[in-house]
Amino acid sequence: MTRLHFERHVVARIGWLRAAVLGANDGIVSTASLVIGVAAASAGREEILVAGLAGLVAGAMSMAAGEYVSVSSQSDAERADLAREKWELETAPLAEHAELAAIYRQRGLDKATADIVATQLMEKDALGAHARDELGISEITQARPIQAALTSAAAFTAGAAVPVITALLAPISSMIWLVALASLIALAMLGATGARAGGAALWPATVRVLFWGALAMAATAGIGSLVGAVV
Repeated sequence: MTRLHFERHVVARIGWLRAAVLGANDGIVSTASLVIGVAAASAGREEILVAGLAGLVAGAMSMAAGEYVSVSSQSDAERADLAREKWELETAPLAEHAELAAIYRQRGLDKATADIVATQLMEKDALGAHARDELGISEITQARPIQAALTSAAAFTAGAAVPVITALLAPISSMIWLVALASLIALAMLGATGARAGGAALWPATVRVLFWGALAMAATAGIGSLVGAVV
């Protein structure tokens, strides 16, 4: 008896994974940099926390709006292409059949087999066949604006909470170093988690996020110190 073999591919996660990793990374880096920059300017704990919380709220809303607008644009383009494809199937079905069969021939099928496959797939779901094989639109890659917006906002908030909570609890004298350390640890964990979820190599992803995070925090610390010295 033949048993079915089920596989789970990481590409199925691409819709929410990209938004989650981007949101969390941006939340950690931008908020930690903001907190460190304000702290380096010799501000008090209250000013630092206000800046951190303002950055958290503004960043989460910005990420949600940005993801929604950008992914909505992709969704609009997909709907427009599907509407055009539907009209072409209604007005020129033979030409669309020939177009689909030609795609299968380019992928290695002989003419007779390609014609049979195109016929059978169009009989079952003509628009779905053309969407998948001609336009490259599938259930896995289809744009989902609301999912992307909510995922990005939630991930940003979770990431930004790390430097804000650290700033709340850390002694003012060592706040900069503790915020930087906590944020770098969170970035390392994020890079490793994202690599694992996406099936990528662990170390390159981790080093990548650590490098850019450390660079951003160092830059804002320098700017904060310079401004504080001038003021």
